[in-house]
Amino acid sequence: MAKPSLANMSVDSLLKLRADVGAALSRRAKELESQLSRLGGEIGSRRKIRTSSLKGRKVAVKYRDRSGNTWAGRGAQPVWLRDKLKAGAKLEDFAVDKGVGSRKKSKKRRRTKR
Repeated sequence: MAKPSLANMSVDSLLKLRADVGAALSRRAKELESQLSRLGGEIGSRRKIRTSSLKGRKVAVKYRDRSGNTWAGRGAQPVWLRDKLKAGAKLEDFAVDKGVGSRKKSKKRRRTKR
């Protein structure tokens, strides 16, 4: 296919070309979406997705400051706690149950997979 010179084309022909390209792209996108939906149906029937049984469960608050900010001890430390720790406070100062911050975690043995 000969490459047309876009600089020499009129405005009307350029607009028509843009419309043709847009139509071709939308047709191709619909084809790809239908292929993906067919593939997704096949994959979903064969594969089981495992989720954590603890996902979405609420846990008790372990750390709280005087202004009411809380943290359950999961995930990244919140900004308010990180700032206060950098200022020299200790994690135990914010523990709701004063034994929480000072306790060492016990090592639990994991069961081996059979």
